Amino acid sequence: MVDVLIIAGGSSDKRIADDAAAVLKEFGVDFDFQVASAHRNPEKVESIVKNTDAKVIIAIAGLSAALPGFIASRVTLPVIGVPVNVKLAGLDALLSTMQMPSGVPVAAVSIDGGKNAAILAVEILATGNAALREKLAKFRGSQK
Repeated sequence: MVDVLIIAGGSSDKRIADDAAAVLKEFGVDFDFQVASAHRNPEKVESIVKNTDAKVIIAIAGLSAALPGFIASRVTLPVIGVPVNVKLAGLDALLSTMQMPSGVPVAAVSIDGGKNAAILAVEILATGNAALREKLAKFRGSQK
């Protein structure tokens, strides 16, 4: 059983997934990593997200960044979108991630913000986990 699913739209996004994974490991949070494109493999994406036991999904995508929104339209789990700097300094992906229709929210972090996505996922998980809340407090204290 995993707490967080990290899904990237392409293998080129693995560096950002690695940033997220490092943070999740630091907090002792179990995760799974998958690569699947909302454009090239929509059935695979849907199968992955419908069959996960994760509590939070981190979706990493550049260019049109359809992956976070596609996932959010298929599940009721929190989805954190990470826009990737591929073209236009990542602004195309950022705007795509942020401009979701009412009723299909996606939380958006900074461009290439895998670390912040993982911290946000930990914060979401910590709402029901005192040990994670303590780890977050120590982490925040060490960031000064």
